[in-house]
Amino acid sequence: MSWSDYHRRRAALDDVLARLRPDPGAPVPFTDEVAELFDSPAQVLLALHYRWTLKLTGRVGLAQSDADRDPDVDLVDAVTTAWLDTAAEHGLLRAVIDAHAAADPEVLRPGLESEQRMLALAAGLVGPGEPRTEITRVGAAFTALLRSAPRRTPPVRHLFGRYAASA
Repeated sequence: MSWSDYHRRRAALDDVLARLRPDPGAPVPFTDEVAELFDSPAQVLLALHYRWTLKLTGRVGLAQSDADRDPDVDLVDAVTTAWLDTAAEHGLLRAVIDAHAAADPEVLRPGLESEQRMLALAAGLVGPGEPRTEITRVGAAFTALLRSAPRRTPPVRHLFGRYAASA
């Protein structure tokens, strides 16, 4: 992909988000400009989720680096803050992903499950040697807590322990 293609795709995704601002769950606007760059609305959603993933993994990586440098940093809290800050800064993007994942879970399921595993592993809630299904389950529980938490909450580790015990 050339830089020109990259910038065209980025502008098209920005336009899609702008058009979805009033109703994040509305059908993906598949204009002629968007159709020149993407094969389907599903491909647009995948590109939007990829954008979210880049933003989130950058913040999670910084959180992990901070935790590596400072033993007083709680990794679960650091990853929680990274997710909450990313969701706050990119609220429309997250709302579009969430609305479309609820309406048609199959399109975004692989990416969302990958995100759940990344969060569970990054927070140290599971180890890399655990079964993929278990990592996904723990990540899904952690993500559910992140989504339901008010912006500033007590440490998520406490809430996660209560949720995991009941699951």
